[in-house]
Amino acid sequence: MQLSFEDRTYLVTGGGSGIGKGVAAGLVAAGASVMIVGRNPDRLAGAVEEIEGLQANGGAIRYEPADVTNEDEATRAVEAVTAWHGRLNGVVHCAGGSETIGPITQIDSELWRRTIDLNVNGTMYVLKHSAREMVRGGGGSFVGISSIAASNTHRWFGAYGVSKAAVDHMMQLAADELGPSWVRVNSIRPGLIRTELVAPVLESPELSEDYRLCTPLPRPGEVEDIANMAMFLLSDAASYVTGQLINVDGGVLVRRGPDYSAMLEPVFGADGLRGVV
Repeated sequence: MQLSFEDRTYLVTGGGSGIGKGVAAGLVAAGASVMIVGRNPDRLAGAVEEIEGLQANGGAIRYEPADVTNEDEATRAVEAVTAWHGRLNGVVHCAGGSETIGPITQIDSELWRRTIDLNVNGTMYVLKHSAREMVRGGGGSFVGISSIAASNTHRWFGAYGVSKAAVDHMMQLAADELGPSWVRVNSIRPGLIRTELVAPVLESPELSEDYRLCTPLPRPGEVEDIANMAMFLLSDAASYVTGQLINVDGGVLVRRGPDYSAMLEPVFGADGLRGVV
């Protein structure tokens, strides 16, 4: 199946690294015009230079610094990408993360709020304003990047899994509301994907072995695994797919979430991990 994205314009948040950069690279290689968004201008500029260096006859890429937790900045990014060619065909919202990890009885409440703000409110701002443009343009596709932590409990992950579960529900709510305007909305739940963020997991013998035990397919995921699914969901090949929560996780969904006790017990103690303060 050949997916063509020529004469189409996409916004990719969190595009300076990891999954976002991989999605942007795939889209540009397939002929799309892509604007990547993130908080770090230097990182964005480096990603643009890298992607341009890989493409011989692909699409085009540019960047727009913006903090998606600021609605005015999210609005500005959406306006910028739409003004580029006068039309926004789709969004892959990768911006997200976590600032707190550990037992729920010891969570830093301010870091909890900041994680919720990034993953939930940031997603809502980008969805709210990009959906307006896609509705005006006659349709489009929004892909939210969630996590296996939204469906399989990840003990001691704090706000991350909770906020990603909220993202999943938001994607389904938007799919229900926006379907009559031909805007499709879906969520991808990555498993363990080889990025800089998860390098400590892959380098830990205990954690990498535990992931092996709870993943039917015996390898970590690659950024391209997520990018391929995102591109499918953006494409006309997925024109009858909306409201879906799609796991790209090597099968973790059918087993269990990971056990981080090897990493966290030295920090919080065995009693701490069961809630003793």
